[in-house]
Amino acid sequence: MEFKKNDILTIDIEDMGHDGEGIGKAEGYTLFVKDTVIGDRAEVKIMKAKKNYGYARLLQVLKPSQDRREPRCSIARACGGCQLQFLSYEKQLEFKKNKVLGNLQRIGGFTNIQADRVIGMEEPWHYRNKAQFPVGRSKEGKIITGFYAGRTHSIVANQDCLLGVEVNQEILNRILNYMETCHVEPYDEKTGTGLVRHILLRYGFKTGEIMVCLIINGDRIPDQDKFVEALKYISGMTSISLNVNTKRNNVILGEKIIPLWGKEYITDYIGEIQYQISPLSFYQVNPIQTEKLYGTALEYAGLTGKETVWDLYCGIGTISLFLAQKAKQVYGVEIVPPAIEDAKRNAKLNEISNAEFFVGKAEEVLPEKYEKEGIRADVIVVDPPRKGCDGAVLQTMLKMQPEKIVYVSCDSATLARDLKVLCEKEYQVEKVAVCDMFPQGVHVESVCLLNRRNE
Repeated sequence: MEFKKNDILTIDIEDMGHDGEGIGKAEGYTLFVKDTVIGDRAEVKIMKAKKNYGYARLLQVLKPSQDRREPRCSIARACGGCQLQFLSYEKQLEFKKNKVLGNLQRIGGFTNIQADRVIGMEEPWHYRNKAQFPVGRSKEGKIITGFYAGRTHSIVANQDCLLGVEVNQEILNRILNYMETCHVEPYDEKTGTGLVRHILLRYGFKTGEIMVCLIINGDRIPDQDKFVEALKYISGMTSISLNVNTKRNNVILGEKIIPLWGKEYITDYIGEIQYQISPLSFYQVNPIQTEKLYGTALEYAGLTGKETVWDLYCGIGTISLFLAQKAKQVYGVEIVPPAIEDAKRNAKLNEISNAEFFVGKAEEVLPEKYEKEGIRADVIVVDPPRKGCDGAVLQTMLKMQPEKIVYVSCDSATLARDLKVLCEKEYQVEKVAVCDMFPQGVHVESVCLLNRRNE
């Protein structure tokens, strides 16, 4: 039978895809259905029909799965932020473990691979220390902020996200009130006009420090004093600034920061290490799980105090400084100059003298230090962006022959691709840990320990 758009069918959901969508079949024809979970029987409407598969919208759950949960957030379906809120947390962890192991088997070719541990959260809500809210107008003309609906740039109004910290709601209300009172226009993507594009909020979980950064299509805001006055008395407020982004693109932050009040950064801790975080700093969004993730990486590295460690893609030195507590010497490499400035400042802040940082591409810095200066590595730690490691980095790592490689990954597909290269001859996967940094969402972090084969 040939299926077409707008057909209404009843299907059983038997699997879930990488983006958290349910997968079911009608007479052998595969359908992907958002907001369904394994075990649901659902009435669905086909929205897009390809030859062998299609995409359908959930009309109603006829018989819910025993693992289905009523979402705590009233706009969970409309908002694009939480793809797994309908699934019990226990099953979310199982989904993420299977996602990592499935990619390692399917893409990497690693058979019989098991997870050493799956690291979940005791309280999988209100865990984000950073939130970026787009600003716009509703159909009724009211200034709103919230999140983009899935795969769109339509804002779903929401000032009380259950993943963010609770003080965010008060801050957003005050900013929207300032905009209404002082007639400040939100940015319009279609015309490129208007002033306020996004609101960036950061919160220090251990320090209680708060940062507010308004991303604007210009270099000043009207009634600046009123804006500052509305925010500065909130308990914990530490930094208020503007970020200038006048480009017509989808990148949220521009490069220029204009301080308005307080410090230009907030501080927070991961374990015993203190970090200064500016609006442009990359910093893990879930500090509770980050401590567990980095603790696992440190455990896998098995440092005794005698090792030279290279940390590639080191960012603001988050992992480097964690490793420096147990290593003889740590070298960090990062292509973004402001991140390296942050890393050096954070090392100084923590009085860590055995961490040195270099600006540049890892695939260029590493060979130079190795071949010209003879700096070798006992352990290499990599935490690359979603696209994984550059091919030249992998080859340099193989050439340097560290005893151990600890690979921290935010995308298990590129992790599997890279491990296939590293483990072709030289290394073997010893351990894999899965860490849930993003409860209610589909992304997952993992840590792999590779040991050099002794042949």
